[in-house]
This record gives sequence, structure tokens and C-alpha cells, in this order.
Amino acid sequence: MANSFLEASARERVQAVCDAGSFQEILKPSDRISSPHMALLEQPVAFDDGVVIGRATLGGAPVLVAAQEGEFLGGAIGEVHGAKITALIAKAVKEKPRAVLLIFESGGVRLHEANAGLIAVSEIMRAVCAARAQGIQFIGLIGGAAGCFGGTGLIARCCDVLIMSEEGRLAMSGPEVIETVYGVEEFDSRDRALVWRVSGGKHRYVMGDIQALVADEVEAFRQAALQALDSGRVSFDLENLEAEHAMLTQRLEQFGDCRDAKEIWQRLGLPSAEELALMPADEFVKTTADARNVARGAQ
Repeated sequence: MANSFLEASARERVQAVCDAGSFQEILKPSDRISSPHMALLEQPVAFDDGVVIGRATLGGAPVLVAAQEGEFLGGAIGEVHGAKITALIAKAVKEKPRAVLLIFESGGVRLHEANAGLIAVSEIMRAVCAARAQGIQFIGLIGGAAGCFGGTGLIARCCDVLIMSEEGRLAMSGPEVIETVYGVEEFDSRDRALVWRVSGGKHRYVMGDIQALVADEVEAFRQAALQALDSGRVSFDLENLEAEHAMLTQRLEQFGDCRDAKEIWQRLGLPSAEELALMPADEFVKTTADARNVARGAQ
């Protein structure tokens, strides 16, 4: 099995993060549950529709887990793909596992099934919020090549805890989408350094959008997931929501005129973008601790 989380498949990630031999898949490829729309459009299908779901244990605790497969249509969400995740969350409400692990790798909604995919995203978000209100903890992991964009990015931000590697990317709109809509002057999707500075794990960690930044190693993701499990769930109430809105308002006032993450880092008094880019995850976390507190409004 690959040591790199980035290079691993969805099933390899599940098996590496969860306790060895504990994963029991629900709706296996042999059940041949695939999209009813793709064949009509003469498009390839996958017998798991690009997402793996099932039961497992993590540190001996029961969990439910879903992992998107970026190798199939970039992990994009269609009707069946979304229904599998929504049904898994409904199962969590009934079975009350210790947590639900969501391993994200998706560019967002599957364009071939646009309306069905959009509905699926809203259903997943509603299910996550309803389950969190019932006391279910959600731990999200982001480190795949396809990133976590579009509706999937919205779903990810509904989680209690997000764990991400530098190689992962998280945003509402992907670089190509921004460039297509607003032009290359607004965002050059071919500038890979810019893409990762803006949506990559390091910047998301500095801004407090994720709770843990780890190296691109499956074991690092596993250890971070175990720590998240032990830390417990985040209170899902109006007070926390209002605090988050206040933080976002402050962020806009502080950094609304910045056009690049390196301008934000400079304003926070951090080393140069070139120095930060070369830092290993653990060193980066130590170096940016104070700046992260400022960005989150905790002076």
C-alpha cells in the first residue's frame, strides 16, 4: 500500500486510516449500483459510482466512513454517489457510531448529472447538520489530487474537524472555474504556486479553516484522525455560528484587499512565501501558531 495519501486510492485510504482489517464495505462494486444517467449519455460508469462507504473501527471505536475516488470523474458527485453518502449519514443517526469519517476528493457536482448532483450536495449538507445536532462527530480528511471544491468544499466545512495535507486543496470554486468566469487576470489556473498558496493546506491552516495540517503520509492522517476522535465533537449551536460569522467579518476587514495568500502571510508577519513553501508540515505548524491565532481573531 502506498505511503502517500495523495497517491492512494479511496479504498487504500480507508484501509490505512481505519484499524487494520476492520473495514466492511456497504454496497460493494459487486452489487453494481451505478449512475442511471451516465450510460444514457454514453459515458463510463463505476460500479461504486466513485465513492466507497462502510463500517470500520478507529482506535477500537466504531465509525462509519465514506471515501471519494478521485480517479473516477474527479470524484464528482452524482445522484447515486450522493445518495450513498446521505444514506450512510442516516445510518449514523440510527447506529450512533463514535464518528463519521469523510475522506474528500472531488471537484464538486458531476456536470453530466448537474441537477441531481446539486440536489445530492444539499441533501448531504442537510444530513450532516442534522446528525451533528444529534451528537454525531464528523471528521473530514483532504489530501487527494482532485482537491475538495464546489459543493464538496461546502460539505467539508460542515464537519467538526478537518485534517489536510499541504498537497490537498480546499475552496468553493476551483482555479479553472474562477479563470473561466472572471478571466486569467483574476486568477491564473496555470500558476500552480498561486493555486496552492490560495487553496492549499498551508494557507487553509494559517487561516484556521482546518484544524490539523499533516504530512502527505497515510499514517499521519490516521494519527490526526485518532487525535480528533479523542478531542470530541465541536458544539453545534447558535453561539458558535455567530462567533464564526464574527471571525469571517474580521477576516474580511483585515485581508479583504489582499489578492494573494503571500500578501496575507506578510501582513501576519510570517516568513517569505518561498520559505514557508519549503517547510515540512510540523515545522510550518510551529512557525505559524501565533499568526493563526491572529487570523482567527484570538489575539
